[in-house]
Amino acid sequence: MLCVQQLSVTGRRDDLLPSTSLQASRGGLLLVAGSRQDQRTALALTLSGRMKPSSGSIGWDGSARITALRKAASVVDSPGVNEPEQHLSVRDLVTEDLALVPRRHRGALRSTPWLRLNGFEDIAGLWTEQLPARRRIELLTALALANPDTGLLVVDSPDRHSGDASDWLPRLEYLAHDAARPLAVVATVTRIPDGWTGAAAVIGNAVPPAEEPLPAETLLPETLLPETEDAK
Repeated sequence: MLCVQQLSVTGRRDDLLPSTSLQASRGGLLLVAGSRQDQRTALALTLSGRMKPSSGSIGWDGSARITALRKAASVVDSPGVNEPEQHLSVRDLVTEDLALVPRRHRGALRSTPWLRLNGFEDIAGLWTEQLPARRRIELLTALALANPDTGLLVVDSPDRHSGDASDWLPRLEYLAHDAARPLAVVATVTRIPDGWTGAAAVIGNAVPPAEEPLPAETLLPETLLPETEDAK
């Protein structure tokens, strides 16, 4: 389980990640809404152990060690971080990503047999910028799961490629509920899709509400300032 309490990241001018709390369990999908791309990406990187929080706590399977989180977490398609470069072919992308799998698990992984085994032969000759949104999320999550250590999948803003949730949501639900490999799946999104009844959170949900002055009629008499002669 991923447990996050009042996690925040301070930016140069304002909070890159306002204080946020959430939980994500293995076998479940959590959608976290945020209107700003920089905040969604900051959350994705912090949840996966790639960015150091300024405050708050984060734990994975009962451990607060960042090394345990980094080993288990894979961040997917994060803008400006690890999203595929447009000039790459799918075949080259697969070759590069498979090379990042820890050596002890890598074995004889090669792009051509991997593409065939995982059902991506139909897109092997495309450029990454040509990928339809649905095939893009299928490919990138499959590559993240090529590492057997991955137990936490953090997908950054899949809805930026398609406003139709059916292009990405079913894939994430399938991965979260796969009994053969139960994952904790977290996706940052611009907004929660209509009709979604699963787990959801909002970036900044742990920010304390601003204190507002009490209406005058609720103030105790001794808290009111005495009238001056000019005010009479």
